Amino acid sequence: MTSWLIGTSLLLIHLLGIVSAIMALMSSRTSQGAVAWIISLLTFPYVALPAYWFFGRPRFYGYVSARGQRDSVLRRVWLRYRVNVQPHVAPSSNADIKAVEQLAMMPLTQGNQATLLIDGLATFESLFDGIDRAEEYVLMQFFIVRSDSLGQRLKEHLKKAAQRGVRVYFLYDEVGSRKLGDRYFNELISDGVAVTPFRSSRGFKHRFQLNFRNHRKVSVVDGKEGWVGGFNVGVEYLGEDPRHGAWRDTHLKLEGPSVLGLQEAFWEDWHWATNEVISLHWTPHTSASADHHVVIVPSGPADRQDTAGLLVQQVIHSAKHRLWVTSPYFVPDQGVQDALRLAAMRGVDVRVMIPERPDHLLVFLSAFSFLPDMLRAGVKIYRYLPGFLHQKVILIDDQAATVGTVNLDNRSFRLNFEITAFMPSQEVAANVEAMLENDFAQCRRVTIDEINQRSMWMKVVSRAAYLMAPVQ
Repeated sequence: MTSWLIGTSLLLIHLLGIVSAIMALMSSRTSQGAVAWIISLLTFPYVALPAYWFFGRPRFYGYVSARGQRDSVLRRVWLRYRVNVQPHVAPSSNADIKAVEQLAMMPLTQGNQATLLIDGLATFESLFDGIDRAEEYVLMQFFIVRSDSLGQRLKEHLKKAAQRGVRVYFLYDEVGSRKLGDRYFNELISDGVAVTPFRSSRGFKHRFQLNFRNHRKVSVVDGKEGWVGGFNVGVEYLGEDPRHGAWRDTHLKLEGPSVLGLQEAFWEDWHWATNEVISLHWTPHTSASADHHVVIVPSGPADRQDTAGLLVQQVIHSAKHRLWVTSPYFVPDQGVQDALRLAAMRGVDVRVMIPERPDHLLVFLSAFSFLPDMLRAGVKIYRYLPGFLHQKVILIDDQAATVGTVNLDNRSFRLNFEITAFMPSQEVAANVEAMLENDFAQCRRVTIDEINQRSMWMKVVSRAAYLMAPVQ
């Protein structure tokens, strides 16, 4: 009897391995990933099966998108508010901008003011002032929230807003904020703040979606002001953690019709997490002091295509003279690597700024495996020296810039929910140029010699780390 049970169990495991291998064949994001999963599932399903079901799922299933669900309540509200935005849509015949609009499934709007917020003090003072000005509602979303002194300040501002009758909605990623105790949220809830985790594995049907994260950092006040960028909530983002030292990051404050794009992304995420359609204002408010063009590009594993990766490739291909990129985690897929090398080969000033100090060891080691090809093609690699570099910014010629949450790695391209502000504005580009010039002045340039001088052991370790890039 025992032998029969063991034999049946082993047969069932191998049958499940075959079924999962077929699923991997039909749905894996890359051919390399499909081959790796198929070989593992067929030869050693005992370990590969649980790994595949937790880490191999190609899409985030079940996410209700207002833009893609024909009969949803979200879509009906979405259609009504999109009509309000039409008078503020910026006319453009530029094919590169139209491509971004199609990726975003959102329009390019005019009448915005985009203000760079450089480093933590400027960012959180601006955000806290915005919360204190709120009259009707505050939408707050972060990947990481800590209960340290900065987290306590945020909590107090949100509680005071709720106490004066403002509706406050607080959304966090349950993995990124896993160390945050219930006490923090219970205090918010007791003062009337609506709090929920994103719930990537919500319900029995979606229990295997643990490898997906909501990496967005979005704040909206009354549908008039919005914030997006690299900052999470913790004292290390203010440069107060000795382990990281000085923290270099960039956030963006938006005023104008583009704020509704941030609001829509939050609104969809909140609906997924709670099954609730919250009532918000969808009438655009134009800025009286600036006319920056902005399109908000949400991206994530629920998209039918790899929006974030395609956006990065699009801006690389559109660059004619200059492409400056900053990313704390730089392990781009082959398509982005090829696009960067080709841009450099056609004479574009391609610069990539990455940290000198590693924050994620596998990511840090992975870069050594492909940097030689980048350097030989003419891509200039810089390492930021004063502290940890965390900003996610791209400058395209003197015409456009992006600020958002997307890192140049597989997790941001395919596993995380992310959001980016694409701004085809010469004024914004000039501001970003001045900011990055100051940053590059505090970097050292990486040479091909220092890469080639690595020991054989380091080369092997770097290559092994790079092979892990799809799940980092």
